Amino acid sequence: MKKILIIGAGGSLAKYVITAIKDLENIELTLFLRNKNSLSKQESEDCTIIEGDAMNYNDLKTAIAGQDIVYVNLAGNLEAMTKNIVKAMQENEVKRIVAISSIGIYETPLKPVLVPYRKLADVIEASGLDYTILRPDWFTNGNEIDYAITHKGNPETGSAISRKSIAAFISTIIKNTDLYKNENLGISRLN
Repeated sequence: MKKILIIGAGGSLAKYVITAIKDLENIELTLFLRNKNSLSKQESEDCTIIEGDAMNYNDLKTAIAGQDIVYVNLAGNLEAMTKNIVKAMQENEVKRIVAISSIGIYETPLKPVLVPYRKLADVIEASGLDYTILRPDWFTNGNEIDYAITHKGNPETGSAISRKSIAAFISTIIKNTDLYKNENLGISRLN
């Protein structure tokens, strides 16, 4: 049984990821979020729910204990939250992390709105954890799975991507945890 923790499970992208991961076999899913009432019955069904705050280290340490993979889907003070997550993972000896950042974090000059997403990527890359960082283009609600990957250092291509596409890609990584290990990837819709 593979134990998966979703941090930020109430987010619009996380809801698609929950659905995609539930389709996998031998998965035990834990959802970490501030308010469990933001989840539908279908989303929370067959999951362990933990109400907590990613700014609170002790909340994270408790949630991360015993997990195999941590998926991070947050907004806000990403540097502080990511440092808490990394520390809790290191102390619990949980190695695999998949995190959502943003397209454009390596452009210069860096747009101020993207600074937190760049800090998230920098903290995770320096953590010593087995990471996959995803830098998606803007999200859509399209009912399609259509994506292209670009590697760090290469120009980001494509256009706005469906949440369903990102979720499908993340479920592939959850199923095959060695895929894209220690990679920082752009993900967008093929043009």
